[in-house]
Amino acid sequence: MTTTIKNILLEIWHVYLDVSVFMLFGFLVAALLYVFFKTDRIKKYLGKGRVKPVLLAALFGIPIPLCSCGVIPVVTGLKKQGANDGAALAFMIATPESGVDSIAVSWAMLDPVMTVMRPIAGFITAISTGITANIFSSRDQKKPSITPEPFFVQAPQPEHACSCSSETCVNDFGETAHKAPLSTRLAQGLNFAFGELLTDIAKPFAIGVFIAGFITFYFPSGISTWSQNNPLLSMLVMLIAGIPMYVCATSSTPIAAALILKGLNPGAALVFLLAGPATNAATMGVVKKFFGVRALTIYLGMISVCALAMGSLLDLAYNLLTIQPSVVMGKASEVVPYGVELTAALILAALLARSLFKHQDCHCHDHDHMHNGKARMEKM
Repeated sequence: MTTTIKNILLEIWHVYLDVSVFMLFGFLVAALLYVFFKTDRIKKYLGKGRVKPVLLAALFGIPIPLCSCGVIPVVTGLKKQGANDGAALAFMIATPESGVDSIAVSWAMLDPVMTVMRPIAGFITAISTGITANIFSSRDQKKPSITPEPFFVQAPQPEHACSCSSETCVNDFGETAHKAPLSTRLAQGLNFAFGELLTDIAKPFAIGVFIAGFITFYFPSGISTWSQNNPLLSMLVMLIAGIPMYVCATSSTPIAAALILKGLNPGAALVFLLAGPATNAATMGVVKKFFGVRALTIYLGMISVCALAMGSLLDLAYNLLTIQPSVVMGKASEVVPYGVELTAALILAALLARSLFKHQDCHCHDHDHMHNGKARMEKM
């Protein structure tokens, strides 16, 4: 029993060690995006037209590092500022399916083919869904009477949709005082990336690394034969598993890498990487509330169709290139010296511990606030 636990912990440590340097690099790029990417100017490009606003929304969404529930206030803010349904839905898909942090982790744990294919597949899924939504939108549908509000206003979210830091990181992303000195803005960007953004994904990332370690140790190698003999069925299984699950793009990457190393075909892993981050109960509830049942049907339908299509295309690419996925996965991390990996792992561990503690402290503060509010109501 002791040996088993030790081996599992070693697998978890190896996964974590491989990804640490690239995680820190991804957060650094996110800090620079925070400083130089003015998201409050996006809204003017996402109004009229069925195609162009959708393309721009998908392009804007690809690099922004927000999870599927963190993007909710951004999307509702875009819609309230005049973005059409297709553009808003495209942004809602492209943003959580990709991001500079997840791209960096993909390079470390996957391979160049999947690292390139992942944002491309996310972009295609986003524009396909957005254009389809605009085509099928009722022409006589009246726009809701909504009083214009400042961009990135926090929208009502399902209870326990995401961590308490999501509101902060979404409301603040790109909203720094652009007239402030560059040094001040850089400090704000670093505080955002290594503070609020890291807090937002700390828990799901830790869970993803633990799951990857368990998969690496426990999953049978026989999954390779089954996956190769049933590629479409394996993609359908990963689609069904990914849609209700709450995983961010970064935390889903080590899980996908571990499954591929155990023999899962890369197409099925890509399906999970596309469906998991873009769909969960909170996201689906918001789409239904703000866009309607028709839009929700299009949203889930197009994500499913595009994920399966892109997964099949990826499997075909590996076959044509005669690449054995399980052999090339994670090779990028091997070029990093062990000392650098260990230093990055320790730094990231300290940041994660601080973020998880901050997350817990935030929940305690919210609980005290609710308790005090209830006490005041009882006195009235």
